[in-house]
Amino acid sequence: MFMKNLFKVSAVLAVAVLTLAGCNCFKKMAKHQDEVKLTCTPEVLVLNNGTVEADITVEFPEKYFNAKAVAKVTPVIVFEGGEVAGTTQYFQGSKVDDNYTVIEKKEGGKYTMHVSFPYDERMACSELQLRAEIKCPKGDCKEFTLVNLNNGAIPTEEEAAILAAGDTAEALALKKAFGLTIAQGVNTLQNDINYASAMKDMATGYKNVTTEVTKASYMYAINSSRLAKKAKSSDELTAFQEKAAAQKDNDRIKQNIYVNGYASPDGPEKFNDKLSAARSESGKKAAEELLAEMGLALDAASYGEDWEGFKELVAASDIEDKELILSVLNSYDSSSEREEQIKNMSQVFGDLKKEILPQLRRAQLVNSSDITGKTDDEMVALVRAGKFDELNVLEKLHVATTGKLSQQEKIAVLEAATAEGGAVAYNNLGVAYAEAGEGAKAAQAFAKAVKAGANASEINNNLALVNLMNGDTEAAKAYTANASKEAKALAAAAEGNYAQAQSELEGYNAAIAATMNADYTAAKQFIANDATAKADYLRAVIATKQGDMATATAELKSAIAKDASYAERCKKDVNLREYIGNEIQL
Repeated sequence: MFMKNLFKVSAVLAVAVLTLAGCNCFKKMAKHQDEVKLTCTPEVLVLNNGTVEADITVEFPEKYFNAKAVAKVTPVIVFEGGEVAGTTQYFQGSKVDDNYTVIEKKEGGKYTMHVSFPYDERMACSELQLRAEIKCPKGDCKEFTLVNLNNGAIPTEEEAAILAAGDTAEALALKKAFGLTIAQGVNTLQNDINYASAMKDMATGYKNVTTEVTKASYMYAINSSRLAKKAKSSDELTAFQEKAAAQKDNDRIKQNIYVNGYASPDGPEKFNDKLSAARSESGKKAAEELLAEMGLALDAASYGEDWEGFKELVAASDIEDKELILSVLNSYDSSSEREEQIKNMSQVFGDLKKEILPQLRRAQLVNSSDITGKTDDEMVALVRAGKFDELNVLEKLHVATTGKLSQQEKIAVLEAATAEGGAVAYNNLGVAYAEAGEGAKAAQAFAKAVKAGANASEINNNLALVNLMNGDTEAAKAYTANASKEAKALAAAAEGNYAQAQSELEGYNAAIAATMNADYTAAKQFIANDATAKADYLRAVIATKQGDMATATAELKSAIAKDASYAERCKKDVNLREYIGNEIQL
C-alpha cells in the first residue's frame, strides 16, 4: 500500500534527480542520494474549509547540493481530466547568482513547502506530485529542464516537442509520468458534515383548532329588561342566525352560544346587577326563538355594569375630553366613585348619556365556534394533487413540518407559501433547500427572510450555518457569535478544530468530528443507534482505519443496500478505495 511505503520516496527522489547523465552539475550529487529525506504532512491529504493543504519537507544532507545547481520544484495535484499546480519553490547552490533559497553544500539544509489548493470535487481521487526542473551552467540543462523523478531521465527530443505544445492531453499525461507521487487522494469526510440538521424552522403559528367569535345584540331601553318587538329584528341578528345555520351541519365546527346580559354604568350598582340578570334571561328567550330550528343549546349569564364596554366605546369615540374620562376609569376601582367623577363633568356626561350609555344596555349573543381544520393526511393529499390553493398559508407552513412529504414536495409547498407567508415561509424554505443540499438556494431564501423582517434567533443561526455549508467560514463569523451552541461547534469543525467540535456535538456530526480526530471508539458510540446508510458507510470507514476488514465489508454492503450511490463513492474514497477488491469484497 502506497502510504505504508512512503518512506521509500526519499530514495527514489534522490536516484531520480541526482543521476542525470546529461546535466553535469547533478552527477556528483548522487553520492549522498539515499540521505535525502522527503516527508508529506499529512500523509493522506485532507479537505478543510474548502482547501487542501499540506507541508512538504525536504532535508538535504551535508556535502550534497552542487554549488552551481538550481532546482525548481512544483507541487501539483493531478486528477482525472486535469491538474492544479501549487506555488513553485526554487533551490540554488551557493555559487548561483540568483535570489532563491540557498542550499549550502557543506551544511545541507531542511526546508518546508506549505502548499494550498482550492478544492475541486475531482480531487477526491487524485495524487499529489512533485515536479522538478533543473538548470546548471554545463551540459544539457542550461535552461530549466523537466526531470523524470521516477527514473532520472530528461525529455527526449520527441517528449520535448510534446511538452512545448502546451497543456494538451498528451503533455499533461507526460508531465504526470515525470512527476513523483508523494500522497494519494483527499479525505473529504468534512463534506459529510450535515449543517442542515442544525438549522431551525421558525414557528408557523398553526393551530388545528381555531376559535371564531360572532356577536350580535338585543338592545333595551333605560332601566328596562323588556324587549321591544323591533329590538328582536335587525340586520346584525339576521346575520348571526344565518351564520349559525350555515355552520350547524359542519362536523368540523362546534358552536358554543352564550347570552350575556349587561347594564350601563349609571344608577345604583345593585339595581344594575338585577337589571343585567333580567336582560340575560329575556335575551336568552329571544335567542331561543331566533335559533329555534337549529336545536342549539344556549347558556346565559349576567355581568352587571359594563365598564369594560364603556371604556372601549369611549376610547373609540370622538368625545371631547375622552382622555380625561379614561384617566378617571384607571384611577378609581369603585363603580360609584367612577360614576360620581364622570357625572361631575357636566358637559361631557351629556355626550356620554347620548352616545355611549345606550349602546351598553343590551343582551349580547356570542357564538364562539371551535373550528377543527384539515387533518395532516388531508393536507398531504392536497399537496400531492397540486391543489395548493385549497390550503391557507398556515396550512402550507404546517404540512411542511409533518414529516409526511418528500423533500421536493416540502420545497414545493413552501415555495407556494412564500406568496403570503413572509419571513417564516422564506426561512423554512431555506431550511428545506439546505436539507436537499441546495446551499445557494438556501442562502437566497434566508436573505429574503431577512428582507421580509425576520430578526429571530433562528434566522441568525441559519445564516451562520448556510455560510458554513457553502464554504464561506469568514461570512459565517458574522453570525456565529450569536448562534446556537451546535452551530458554533459546526463552525469549529468547518475550520478543522475537530477535537472542539467533537466535545460539543452529538450523533452523526459528532461521529464525523471524532473520526477526523482519530477517536474511533467515540465515533462508533456517537452513531451506535443510527441505522441510516450514511452511518453504515461511516462505520465502514472507521473499521478500515482500525484494520477490521470483516466489519468494514459488512457495513459497506449494508450502506450500499440502503443507498446504491455508495457503491461508486467507495471506489473514489481515499479511506476505502485501496481496500476495495482486495480486503473488502463487494
